Amino acid sequence: MENRGEEEHNAAGVEVGKGSRGDVTILPTLIVNNRQYRGKLEKSAVLKAICAGFQETTEPDVCLSDDIQTNECLHNNGGCWQDKASNITACKVTQKPCVVHDTFRGKVCECPIVQGVHFKGDGYTNCEASGPGRCRINNGGCWQDSRDGQTFSACLESGEKKCQCPPGFKGDGTKSCEDINECKEKSACQCPECSCRNTWGSYNCTCSGDLLYIRDHDACIEKRAIQAKTTWLAVWVILIGLAIAAAGAYIVYKYRLRSYMDSEIRAIMAQYMPLDSQVEVPNHTQEEIRT
Repeated sequence: MENRGEEEHNAAGVEVGKGSRGDVTILPTLIVNNRQYRGKLEKSAVLKAICAGFQETTEPDVCLSDDIQTNECLHNNGGCWQDKASNITACKVTQKPCVVHDTFRGKVCECPIVQGVHFKGDGYTNCEASGPGRCRINNGGCWQDSRDGQTFSACLESGEKKCQCPPGFKGDGTKSCEDINECKEKSACQCPECSCRNTWGSYNCTCSGDLLYIRDHDACIEKRAIQAKTTWLAVWVILIGLAIAAAGAYIVYKYRLRSYMDSEIRAIMAQYMPLDSQVEVPNHTQEEIRT
């Protein structure tokens, strides 16, 4: 039996020693990037060793294949910033707007550009939309609420301040904006004839009797006064229109009168001193002399 086993090893090209030291095995050896690798060398292991010698962003496409690289974006978003509400993820492999660029050596966190809107930040803990159109992406990270068919937003498209509560609200503009009760705080509708009712984001002010509320002046005035003011305004508009029409008619009259006088003078002068470009105009005196 021992001779038969020895013959099989010899047939396979493996030398078996007869001493007490045991078998001597020669392992494959490979040197890559000044490092020696010995043992069972698979294709993927050799490629990983070779790809490790390239600088970041200079590795060939084969080093970025799914078989070689480890996609760190799949675990906890690579430890980089993400906005789940806007579905802005950190994985470039998923073909979605991303923050993390997965490379052979690891991840690179960068704030993305989404729908033409630039995000600025360190890419790890913070990325904020900036510039025109920033309110299109998750409302720019600012407060927004809708009620009774009305929508109010604290996002500002331009300016240094990015979030500011709209008129009628107060708060930080980022997490919350609370309605201002103008009636309770007595900031509007405070005339003696006024009756105030607070609404979400605004207020309603009515006047007693035959009075009309003027929001710009926060006062109640008589409707007849408004009608009289409107009547006088209409009269002034009519008078100004008539004055403009009269001035235009006078200018046209002066122009036509001057043109007529010029033509008459030229006709008279042509009878006595004909111009070079004008044929002599016969007159009655010349005809009488000839006869």
